[in-house]
Amino acid sequence: MRLVILGGGGFRVPLVHKVLDGHITELVLHDVDAHRLAAIRHVLRDGPPVTATTDLDEALRGADFVFSAIRVGGLAGRAIDEEVAHAHGVLGQETVGAGGIAYGLRTVPVADRIARRVAELAPRAWVVNFTNPAGLVTETMARHLGDRVIGICDSPLGLCRRVAKALGVEDPAFDYAGLNHLGWLQGVHLGTENLLPTLLADDEALTGFEEGRMFGAEWLRALGVIPNEYLHYYYSTREAMGDSRGAFLLDQQRRFYDGEVDWETTRLEREATYMAQERERDSLESGGYEHVAMALMRAIADNETATLILNVPNNSTLSTLDDEAIVEVPCEVDAAGARPLPVSPLPDHAAGLVTSVKAVDRLIMEGTRPAALKAFALHPLVDSLATAKSLLDTYVRRHPELAYLS
Repeated sequence: MRLVILGGGGFRVPLVHKVLDGHITELVLHDVDAHRLAAIRHVLRDGPPVTATTDLDEALRGADFVFSAIRVGGLAGRAIDEEVAHAHGVLGQETVGAGGIAYGLRTVPVADRIARRVAELAPRAWVVNFTNPAGLVTETMARHLGDRVIGICDSPLGLCRRVAKALGVEDPAFDYAGLNHLGWLQGVHLGTENLLPTLLADDEALTGFEEGRMFGAEWLRALGVIPNEYLHYYYSTREAMGDSRGAFLLDQQRRFYDGEVDWETTRLEREATYMAQERERDSLESGGYEHVAMALMRAIADNETATLILNVPNNSTLSTLDDEAIVEVPCEVDAAGARPLPVSPLPDHAAGLVTSVKAVDRLIMEGTRPAALKAFALHPLVDSLATAKSLLDTYVRRHPELAYLS
């Protein structure tokens, strides 16, 4: 099989390469930056033959699977997103709030063009979207690719794995639902028993994993569910306001791409500092995206049924959203693709956030200045129309990719 990685000069590509198996007979790396492509190509060892190209059409022809992991504007763009948001007194996180809107506005036009080329040049390919904001980008690409694009994220996998470990159980069924970076674990089922109330009642067990420490036992019991780690930015906005990881990563990765430090040393430093302000790392895990992607690819290629939490069309799964909305829920996967499994209705507080954030996603997808202004102004983490207008004007001035919103 021919696997194409878009954003093939990205720092995390070697993590994907390490878990490739015999399914892949040809690996194609595509990136718009030839220097980054060369640096990553140099890191890769063994495995299938690797081709690197800056020509998108050349990369896509004959593809069986396409992993999309692009970053429009690079880490310099992320650093600007954070800087501008902080200057306006709002959250600058890469996928949440003002920073996430700016990133989405840069990324959607590019993702749309890529999806059109995939539909024309590789219509039978399956596209696995890593690109953030993952739900928004997957929904953008689905306009051209339908069910053949599936979004992935490692946050739900990590949460469910840690909860199962805290409960001391193996292979329970997880009742998880929401949007990408905006989801809640509502049940952990072993047979007919829901073990989540037992976990919520146990202070010692709750302090034994990351989300329990991050949110605290009292708040988790009040909610009655366990939020995805990214809900930290909604529930503790003031405390999270100073996050400026983009500038750190920009400098860190510059040293790697300039040949000053090796890839593995850079990776370990990156993992050790991930969300360091908000949580205490349990271990230096290698992210997780690559494992979700490979499990998804194997299920489709081998027609072996797997259950994974993925970003897919809603299809009546959550009653508060239309069928085309991309949601993050457990899915059954086989050669026919991914189908959402039934989940519990979201509680009102969660459903309200999901509806608001999905409305912002749809405004970003419109691609007009009035819609972009509404996206900033209506996001729950931007509390001022004047601030929203200033954010939009400043981002347009700072990002060449946003000239279309002038």
